[in-house]
Amino acid sequence: MYDLAVMWEWLEFAVRWTHVITAIAWIGSSFYFIALDLGLHRDRNLATGADGEEWQVHGGGFYHIQKYLVAPANMPDGLVWFKWESYSTWLTGFAMLVLVYYLGGELYLIDANVLDIPVWQGALISMASLAFGWFAYNTLCKVFVDANQTVLMVALFVVLVGMSIFYTQVFSGRAALLHLGAFTATIMSANVFFVIMPNQRIVVADLQAGRKPDAKYGKIAKQRSTHNNYLTLPVIFLMLSNHYPLAFATPYNWAIASLVFLMGVTIRHWFNTQHARKGAPHWTWAATVMLMIVIAWLSSIRHEEPAEQQAGLKGAALVYASAPGFEDVTDIVLGRCSMCHAAEPSWEGMHWPPKGVVLETPEQVAAEARRIYVQSGIAHAMPPANLSYMEPEERLKIVEWYRGAKGAGVEG
Repeated sequence: MYDLAVMWEWLEFAVRWTHVITAIAWIGSSFYFIALDLGLHRDRNLATGADGEEWQVHGGGFYHIQKYLVAPANMPDGLVWFKWESYSTWLTGFAMLVLVYYLGGELYLIDANVLDIPVWQGALISMASLAFGWFAYNTLCKVFVDANQTVLMVALFVVLVGMSIFYTQVFSGRAALLHLGAFTATIMSANVFFVIMPNQRIVVADLQAGRKPDAKYGKIAKQRSTHNNYLTLPVIFLMLSNHYPLAFATPYNWAIASLVFLMGVTIRHWFNTQHARKGAPHWTWAATVMLMIVIAWLSSIRHEEPAEQQAGLKGAALVYASAPGFEDVTDIVLGRCSMCHAAEPSWEGMHWPPKGVVLETPEQVAAEARRIYVQSGIAHAMPPANLSYMEPEERLKIVEWYRGAKGAGVEG
């Protein structure tokens, strides 16, 4: 039997895997070249026009690397371009955004208690915000082109704080932090597509035409690459945050996201200073630890829930709730899962529901239908190690209920 839910799960897995692979390639090359540039020796006898050199050993061989500040005298053969790592990371990331947050918007993107809007409106806001991110950042770079770069980074931080507040007022907590990561990653990839690569093409064209390239293009490209270097670690944190409710499911998630950008700066400053052989600013690790402590504290502050929560069902959840066997499945889930998946878990040592999934009411069970089906009906991943002893007959009831609802017209 063709099972759309299982196929969809594998599609998400495949796209996510591809996204991680391309991100590793992009981040790896970015970190390597920043470290290489900062560590170049400029006090040696260099080839004409070379700005610095480095000897490295890896994989049983020695590498002699030279950097030309503007360009070599002649166009070299077999020039390697580094661009597809960035493009493919963004494209696969946007594909994940579509698969999980646009097509699964009722569950992941929109929280009616935050802002009750249709999923299609949320998707449009999402895409518009990503475009705005590049426009705002690029404008700041042009306005502060001759200013101290610290001023530019402070201005960018103000924009990021503003966007973190905006996202938490529009989307669910999970989607808000994920979108702030996508917002930043879009800036980084657009840097490559709209600035770094075009500038490098101008230099190559000048070389091919026998002209001396203008040094400003290389300086601009290096500036944008440096910005990307400092933004990388916060993006990774924000992309991982959707697995940790303490990061996104708190009233201060916007502040947590903002502080993460400061941690990214302190960590990268240590590494970059080390690569440049300017000492080891260990104070950056103390600052990072203090920031993390503040983040952990913010995540633990309790707040009063609204007096009236919107508990009504809508969309596909209505069909799941009315499908044959729903009452039995609800009893199974409440009996086998809700000791952990509760607003206040009763399982010893557990202080919050795993992944932020709460299963204490029929409405919540219906809203999480696909995950219950995949995790407990098909994969048998839940309960973990089957600690609550879910019986094979109970898993079968979950499968029959979900497929019955699917037969009644629910997609996925």
